[in-house]
Amino acid sequence: MDRINFSRRSLLFAGAGLALADAAPTAGQIIERIKQNVGVPWRTETVDRFVAGDGDVLVKGIATTMMATLDVIQRAAAAGKNLVITHEPTFWLHQDTLTGIEQDPTYRFKADFIKKNNMAIFRFHDHWHARKPDGIATGMMRELGWEKYVDPQNVRRFTFPEGPLSRLASEMKTKLKIRTMRVVGDPNLRVSKVAVSWGNLSREPGIPILSRPDVDLLICGETREWELVEYAQDCISAGQKKALIVMGHVVSEQAGMKYCAEWLKTFVSDVPVEFIAAEEPFWSPAG
Repeated sequence: MDRINFSRRSLLFAGAGLALADAAPTAGQIIERIKQNVGVPWRTETVDRFVAGDGDVLVKGIATTMMATLDVIQRAAAAGKNLVITHEPTFWLHQDTLTGIEQDPTYRFKADFIKKNNMAIFRFHDHWHARKPDGIATGMMRELGWEKYVDPQNVRRFTFPEGPLSRLASEMKTKLKIRTMRVVGDPNLRVSKVAVSWGNLSREPGIPILSRPDVDLLICGETREWELVEYAQDCISAGQKKALIVMGHVVSEQAGMKYCAEWLKTFVSDVPVEFIAAEEPFWSPAG
């Protein structure tokens, strides 16, 4: 009888062990793995946190994205991915604070969709940039095929064979499928020394970068037109051979979160991981 009871207990414990082994990880456990693998100390002051849902959500699948728009979240849910790791805000402000929008109908719709679908949204901005090398810069460089032109000491500086500005801009637009790139400068300007700032770029450090004598062209995601764009125009009017490309924020960091999905797969194997692209928000009318 004791042997029979022992066997039954053994089977129960074995079954429990299998159940635990097969249990889905929580969102919090996935984030702990990220913290252990990102290679930089986790900051106490950071925007990188759960902005919707929480760490107790059981993860069926992970989606990485540049921006957790409602469209991206809906597509993630349809694909069975209920942990969304986003680079940029979910609720339309860098800090993802909700003051003043708690009753906004679009906020309510988005928040309710996340809750009804048992989802968690985690912001992964500061530490992905702080990683060495920068995760966004690495992904963008790979997507553009610029590895052989990069400065080994600085992933935001490139030296290309000299050629016309129009050619480089056209190649970028084609490779990244950009609909609304904007360019300041002479299309025939010969460029070689290029500095990039993926994402947003303000007056500082934008002006000091473009003013360098060893920079022909500065590329960014977005900037204020009355700051860096006006400065670039004035450089050109003053006789300097300078140019500025404004790609659009989403497309300027998108490939960095595509690379993030690849990186996650190196230490997350118990749930599927997928990159979901955010749509470029702008379009240009024909003609």
